[in-house]
Amino acid sequence: MSTHQGQSKLDKVLAEAREYKAKRESGYREKALKLYPWICGRCTREFTHSNLRELTVHHRDHNHDNNPSDGSNWELLCLYCHDNEHAKYEELIQYGPTSETQVEAATYNPFADLKNMMNKK
Repeated sequence: MSTHQGQSKLDKVLAEAREYKAKRESGYREKALKLYPWICGRCTREFTHSNLRELTVHHRDHNHDNNPSDGSNWELLCLYCHDNEHAKYEELIQYGPTSETQVEAATYNPFADLKNMMNKK
């Protein structure tokens, strides 16, 4: 094989690699990783490049075709929390709402009396 043929083959491989990377980065996972901090939205585990493969993109409405570019249907979850979220969803579909799926909104406000607390100092 001549040097010219080898260079041509290398150029083709590099062009394919660049195209693959661009296509992958245009996917919702790459967009979500750029939009959000690398932290699980449930357990707050932090991620780095070395363990980023364990951080997944969860579709809030469970529709994988709903990928708005603002990321409003995505949240980053670790593998374990993502599996748990889908298990809860499957139970909801199979059994309907239960007392465990219907959680009351929090009403406690730790700063409700902040002005009085600050005046005491």
